[in-house]
Amino acid sequence: ELTYAWIFNEYPTFVHQDNRRFVSQETGNLYIAKVEASDVGNYTCVVTNVVTNSRVLGPPTPLILRNDGVMGEYEPKIEVQFPETVPSAKGTTVKLECFALGNPVPTISWRRADGKQIPRKARRHRSSGLLEIPNFQQEDAGLYECVAENVRGKNVARGQLTFYAQPNWIQTISDAHAAIEESVAWECRASGRPKPSYRWLKDKKKADPQLRVQLEQGSLTISNVSLSDAGMYQCVAENRHGIIFASAELSVIAIGPDFSKTLLKKLTLVKVGGEVIIECKPKASPRPTYSWKKGRDILRENERITILDDGSLRIVNVTKADAGSYTCVATNHFGTASSTGSLVVKDPTRVMVSPFSMDVTVGESIVLPCQVSHDHSLDIMFTWSFNGQLIDFEKDGDHFERVGGQDSAGDLMIRSIQLKHAGKYVCMVQTSVDKLSAAADLIVRGPPGPPEAVTIDEITDTTAQLSWRPGADNHSPITMYVVQARTPFSVGWQAVSTVPDIIDGRTFTATVVGLNPWVEYEFRVVAANLIGIGEPSRPSEKRRTEEALPEVTPANVSGGGGSKSELVITWETVPEELQNGGGFGYVVAFRPYGTVSWMQTVVASPDAARYVFRNETLPPFSPYEVKVGVYNNKGEGSFSPVTVVYSAEEEPTRAPTTVLARSLSASDVEVSWAPPWENQHKGRIQGYEVRCWRHDEKEENAKRVRTVG
Repeated sequence: ELTYAWIFNEYPTFVHQDNRRFVSQETGNLYIAKVEASDVGNYTCVVTNVVTNSRVLGPPTPLILRNDGVMGEYEPKIEVQFPETVPSAKGTTVKLECFALGNPVPTISWRRADGKQIPRKARRHRSSGLLEIPNFQQEDAGLYECVAENVRGKNVARGQLTFYAQPNWIQTISDAHAAIEESVAWECRASGRPKPSYRWLKDKKKADPQLRVQLEQGSLTISNVSLSDAGMYQCVAENRHGIIFASAELSVIAIGPDFSKTLLKKLTLVKVGGEVIIECKPKASPRPTYSWKKGRDILRENERITILDDGSLRIVNVTKADAGSYTCVATNHFGTASSTGSLVVKDPTRVMVSPFSMDVTVGESIVLPCQVSHDHSLDIMFTWSFNGQLIDFEKDGDHFERVGGQDSAGDLMIRSIQLKHAGKYVCMVQTSVDKLSAAADLIVRGPPGPPEAVTIDEITDTTAQLSWRPGADNHSPITMYVVQARTPFSVGWQAVSTVPDIIDGRTFTATVVGLNPWVEYEFRVVAANLIGIGEPSRPSEKRRTEEALPEVTPANVSGGGGSKSELVITWETVPEELQNGGGFGYVVAFRPYGTVSWMQTVVASPDAARYVFRNETLPPFSPYEVKVGVYNNKGEGSFSPVTVVYSAEEEPTRAPTTVLARSLSASDVEVSWAPPWENQHKGRIQGYEVRCWRHDEKEENAKRVRTVG
């Protein structure tokens, strides 16, 4: 493969290809669409062998710019174009060149004449002078156009890209072994374009059709094979673009009957009334003829005894008289051979006690019997299946156990039965001559399954209309339903009151009553039957009841204390679930004891539990009647009962009088005094402080003792 480039003046300055300059890799020529002053100089062609990486330089060619005239504008003239027909092989990279001279410099564009899009994988090089289509496929074939255009006009070059592919195997042939008089068939298939033709060779020579040999395109069939057919065969697929071969060897086998590796089974067991096939498969080519003997007597075919095409002996409705020694005799052109085996007839196995269908309750234990009579010279095996799956007694030992204790009994014990154990149980008995089964259905009665699709159809401030679908009754009719509710304030699920009060098993709607307004509820339903209480349903969606006037008033309204000129009023907050709506708050009302008019104030916080009224004219330790009400977005509720609260006390202003002290012992002194005269409206005296100090000490260092009352 050669590549072309041009040196401008001196190496290593190469001509840079752009929309004005183009180097054809088909011819090696350099094209300049419109010559400019900068193009003047010497040009040298460089040819490179890509394989050997060798390079050859041509002689310099000068380019001189003429000054005797002015070049006018002219339409594009295509100087480089691809052939009218471009055969393109599958998988190759197709390169189309197109370049035009002109003034102004023409632009090059590509399109398909059939209206299809240029393949997305296609690449345009050097200002569109080269269109490259990698991995060429059938769908890329078609009529392509190169359009050269400038302000003076345009010209078009066209070329047909045709697709071809060398033959490639889709299906080949492999070595074959055939016995004399058998048939052999080979088929080979190849892809390619144009479609390949086929021929066959045997030992590198053309295979001729004969009466026994049929040739049809990629198929070769040889019937009634003979030794002369052995050899090397080749399937040849070819088109004008290539040829491929597939080879296989045919080996023809010709031997007399041989039982050395396929002796008759030494001992065959069958039950009375059963069917048995004694196989006879000697190695032989061609296929032998077969005959059978019982003991020394030739065996004749009848309605019970048949010699099959492959030589095997088939006996149906077997009787005890069929027991004995049987010999298969095989004969072909190359010899005769025989092999002998014995047939033993056993009594059939019979089920004496079958499992029977039962109805049981969850938690019970039962035994499904399975007892048989059988030939005790044969090993017997019991297996059980549950709903089509074998029971694994090790894995499921908590519930399933084989019991019986005799080789003729395979009873199944099922302990602590659960709902999941309902279904079909099959006892399967097998010996070396027969197998049989007996089945029973187990119905398990239990508490109901969970109700389904619990829906809140309508909700008010204190009620909710519910509906649901019944779940499985587990073979015991549902007798009642219980509705449960949960809120963010409840401890788990709680039963709620409904209308009707008792919901029978045929009712699937109920109205829940006694709900708190403005609380988010979710509900579930539990079904019960005579067996017990079932699993609860899945919770309904969460819904909030509507708002209502508040009904609960604050509890434990009290107060007192505080600082001078204060009236302190306290209460217990109303829980959120009892506020009945948003915008909840408190209305505090108070008045001097014995007066008529109430003073009121609003406490807007639902969490508030205290209000302090301050007024410098407020007399100390004066009684006030107090009540606290509530309100929310729906309006005001009622007030709490009226209670009496005292305003804050003032500190005492007078000292006790008549202070006396007397000695009681060497270490004890009794101090007494008279309470001070004080206005009782300032407060109650709650205690006294006694100070004592030595005569030679100061009072600030005195010991202090406080009393109560």
